[in-house]
Amino acid sequence: HSVWMFAQGSVVASDVEQLKQAIAECKRLILELPEHSGKQKDTVIKLIHLRLKLQELKDPEEDEPNLQVLLEHRFSKEKSKSVKQMCDKCSTIIWGLIQTWYTCTGCYYRCHSKCMNLINKPCVRSKVSHQSEYELSICPEVGLDKQDYRCAECRTPISLRGVPNEARQCDYTGQYYCSSCHWNDTAIIPARVIHNWAFEPRKVCRTSMRYLALMMSRPVLKLKEINPLLFNFVEELVEIRKLRQDILLMKPYFITCKEAMEARLLLHLQDRQHFVENDEMYSLQDLIDSSSGRLSCSLTEIHTTFAKHIKLDCEKCQAKGFMCELCKEGDILFPFDSHTSVCHDCFAVFHRDCYYDNSTTCPRCARMLERQHEDSQNP
Repeated sequence: HSVWMFAQGSVVASDVEQLKQAIAECKRLILELPEHSGKQKDTVIKLIHLRLKLQELKDPEEDEPNLQVLLEHRFSKEKSKSVKQMCDKCSTIIWGLIQTWYTCTGCYYRCHSKCMNLINKPCVRSKVSHQSEYELSICPEVGLDKQDYRCAECRTPISLRGVPNEARQCDYTGQYYCSSCHWNDTAIIPARVIHNWAFEPRKVCRTSMRYLALMMSRPVLKLKEINPLLFNFVEELVEIRKLRQDILLMKPYFITCKEAMEARLLLHLQDRQHFVENDEMYSLQDLIDSSSGRLSCSLTEIHTTFAKHIKLDCEKCQAKGFMCELCKEGDILFPFDSHTSVCHDCFAVFHRDCYYDNSTTCPRCARMLERQHEDSQNP
């Protein structure tokens, strides 16, 4: 009767042995009570509470440090009590209400306090820092036999038949993993995007999922070297490349303009800093946003803001424009105008039609050559 009182919560259970007896009694009652009855459901809830209480007694959180460093992970003790998470080590639920748990501030690996000493996976962020590059072959499978029928990460025996453990393939690495290392998470695969312009998420192991998430915004893809033909088939990329080239032509105006510096115009691109450094490198996020149309809209808006400052709002920037020296007519020209061409040698700006219709060299370059010739004749 006293054991049943434990199960009903009438007595505060503090002794481990008594709790174990109460748990056993609850299990027996659940089997005996009518299935799906109210009493059976109440008993199941009491069983859960008793198990949690037992776990609390076995796993006290006294003297747990707030920060622990292990295998390049920086584990921070979590304060959230209501959120239920899964432990990345033991693959069971973390009951925040009664269990101490930690999250790595670098790769967001989560685990129970009691599981920390069992961790053998280094922090993925360290790999991102030391090896910022993607696997660019599509699902480079070598075969389960090459893995000796073991998980590619923890070396647990696995097989395609699920005995003793199900083999799950990671679409990013092409290797096979056990169910503890591969939770059927999905992610967009860089190789499939670059070679097939395909954005459908594929199943990946936990480590790949974290690595791809941390790499998402890193500009490590030089498209014109990896797959230059992509620009022939994806119109959005051609448009974005032109916008990026224009922005690079606008940059010299801003870094020599006090008003532009005070207005911090270049900070419009602070989330894509590489756009003000080159027009070749892309992040996976850039390509995802290109596919959805978001990047084109965003860059067009920024391009308009930049051009307005140079051509309309700022007299100093306007003064750095060009007159077409071939026709000597028309408005002031800027290198980022769509109807202009720029001399590759002296960077003078001309109307595009004038530049390509003119059979002679650039007037500025011609004058420079003439001057050099005169100097050589009169040392």
